[in-house]
Amino acid sequence: MKLIFVYNANSGKGNAFLDSMHKVLSPRTYNCALCDITYGVFKENIVWKKFRETSALEFEFLHKDEFYLQYNVKTTFPVIFQKKEDAVEEFISTKKLNKLKDAESLISLITEKTKVAFSADQNNPD
Repeated sequence: MKLIFVYNANSGKGNAFLDSMHKVLSPRTYNCALCDITYGVFKENIVWKKFRETSALEFEFLHKDEFYLQYNVKTTFPVIFQKKEDAVEEFISTKKLNKLKDAESLISLITEKTKVAFSADQNNPD
């Protein structure tokens, strides 16, 4: 299973710098819960990094401009998609991501949803 994480930010060093400054200067108005959960101001969250590095799941991380170049999908950001063959389907919505408070809650939700998906796949011979 491949999960595609799409941040509510554009790619590039300049944008990364501006996003970091926004997190520091006005954290309440920063509009990417996924960025807040998986990254601090300057480095990846330790709990998240350990999960990502030890998980059996495949991950892809994109900024919204990169996502639009690869996929013709209208969506809100941040969002997590599940890739199935050549199609993507929403896995965790913007609304759900915005309600999460920390890496542990994101990890718990991913684990819960992938267990359901794995058990459903195992029970379905198609």
